[in-house]
Amino acid sequence: MSGLTDALEAIRAFVASGGEVLIAIAILTLLMWTLIFERVWYFKFMLSRDVRAALNAWEGRSERQSWNAHQVRYALISRVEEKINTNLDMIGTFVALAPLFGLLGTVWGMIEVFNVLAVTGGGDAKSMASGVSKATIPTMAGMVAALSGVFGNTYVTRIAERENQLFADHLTMDH
Repeated sequence: MSGLTDALEAIRAFVASGGEVLIAIAILTLLMWTLIFERVWYFKFMLSRDVRAALNAWEGRSERQSWNAHQVRYALISRVEEKINTNLDMIGTFVALAPLFGLLGTVWGMIEVFNVLAVTGGGDAKSMASGVSKATIPTMAGMVAALSGVFGNTYVTRIAERENQLFADHLTMDH
C-alpha cells in the first residue's frame, strides 16, 4: 500500500510543479488512447462480423450487373467504411490538441513568472523558478501526449485504410 501512496504523492507533486493544465492534458491523453484502443478492439474482434454481414447481403443478391446493383454495392461499402472510420477524426483532433494544451500551460506559467517579476521586482528567484517549471512541464507533457498519439493514430489509420480497400475488393460484380 505504501508503494501506491508514494506513486500518488509523486503524481500530485508533478501536477503541482506543472500546473492545472497537466490535468487537462492527462484527461485528453486518456480519452485519445481510449479511442485508439477502442478502434484496435473493433478491428480485432468486431470488424469481421460487420464485413461478413455485408458480404452475405451482397452474395444473397441474384444479380450484380445493373445500375441498382452498383448502388447497393456502393451503399454496403459506405456503411462498412463508416463503421471502420468511426472516431478516427476524433483521435486526430486529440493528437492536434495535445501540443496546444501544452502551449496553454506555457503561457500560464509565463504569466506566473511575470507576476512574480511585477510583485517582487525580480528578486525572488525561487518563485520565478516555480513559474518556469509551470511553463516547461506542460509543454513537455503536451508533446509527449501528441507524439504517442501520432503513433497510435498512424497505426489505426493504416489498418482502417487497408480494411476499407480489402472490403471493397471482396464485393465482386461477377454475375
